[in-house]
Amino acid sequence: MGQTDTVPRLDLRRVFAAPPGRTEAVGLEVEVGLVCRNNLRNASYPQALALFDGLVRGHGASPVLDGAFTVGAAMPGGGTFTLETGGALEYSSATFATVTGAVADVRDNLLAAAGIGAAHGIALTTGGIVPFAAADGIAWNPKPRVRVMREYFRDLGPDGGHADEVMGLILSAQTTLDYVSEDDLMDKLRLLVRAAPVVAALFVNSPVAAGADTGALSRRMQYWRRFDPRRCGVLGAALDAGAGVDELIEWAARLPMIYRLVGGSHVAAPRIPFRQAVEEGFGDGTYPTEADWELHLSQVWPHVRVRRTLETRLSDAPPWPWFGAGAAVWAGLAYDPRARAAAGALLRELTAPALDRAPDDVAVRGLRASIGPYRARDLARELLRLARQGLTARVAAGLERPEALPLLEPLEEVCDTMDTFADRALRAWRRGPSEFLRAFSVPA
Repeated sequence: MGQTDTVPRLDLRRVFAAPPGRTEAVGLEVEVGLVCRNNLRNASYPQALALFDGLVRGHGASPVLDGAFTVGAAMPGGGTFTLETGGALEYSSATFATVTGAVADVRDNLLAAAGIGAAHGIALTTGGIVPFAAADGIAWNPKPRVRVMREYFRDLGPDGGHADEVMGLILSAQTTLDYVSEDDLMDKLRLLVRAAPVVAALFVNSPVAAGADTGALSRRMQYWRRFDPRRCGVLGAALDAGAGVDELIEWAARLPMIYRLVGGSHVAAPRIPFRQAVEEGFGDGTYPTEADWELHLSQVWPHVRVRRTLETRLSDAPPWPWFGAGAAVWAGLAYDPRARAAAGALLRELTAPALDRAPDDVAVRGLRASIGPYRARDLARELLRLARQGLTARVAAGLERPEALPLLEPLEEVCDTMDTFADRALRAWRRGPSEFLRAFSVPA
């Protein structure tokens, strides 16, 4: 029985409904580290404020507030800079009809931010992790929810063992995609969940952490394994052929909220499953609202997160200027029906347990890893071919710009040469941290 049959107070399905007339747009979220050039420490909150002030004064942005604290800047074109929990900077683009539109928006705004940062001695570092600082060097921002989240993960014991690193040091470049119906949602979701570790093998790019070579190609993926595994990892509920929105709701509603918004401030939520809160209330006379449900869905981090969009999350961020490569792969695979069907058939035999094991191997061996019975490189080569096929079809149909096709070339080179972004990062690191900073930062 679905949740909507047992919980009359709140329609948990509504957040997953595609608006009438929705078209398939693309959004990008790119995270960069804020690092002081003179001492390689994470930039402080006042230094981040100076960057936001520069965006407001020089680029027509509006401050983004969390209670009394400035935590970002909304840009005139619809994108938003926000300060992540550990002091990293995220830029979330507006949605665009084309991959090239989203990439151009991110590029222009990150270059603007890098110019302002340089004037204050701050570099915007790219890649899968800020490599210089250990967990005790994280510049926690003053958002009230940061304290609540850290306390929650500390209480998990070993299952929250890498929470500070995940919240404070890792970086990603995420793509958001649209769906136009429930069937379309589930069709795309099944593909994205199965393809996630394959694509992640192309992007491994966090071999250095806490100032040392970790021996892995993606320390970031290893950190995620100890960040409340219940709400992360493979969204197995999506993989059954008959699965639908009710199964996604059931998965999320079993988990407790971490924090609520009460009186304009984030506070710890009761440690009860969300479904129990819907049925019995939070214990203070209030019951969850649709806004609580949406906030709860932002507190789960599977490889592909479903809210009003599909959000890919597993891959490390690549170096500048290749942050748009992921969007090209995902849009090429998901938005062309023929490419999506062929990719789905290619990956159909990958089970949830096999997908769950895959990131451990990918994190260490990259394209040489095994994903189920297959080698990651073999699957990646075929997915890149299908993504190019899908993008080419979209260009021919007038749905995409031809400039989207070269975005795939860095990944094709990685697949052909087996020289990953992580390998390149290690070579730069061995030439010295300053050389790494120069090679792996947004140019100013």
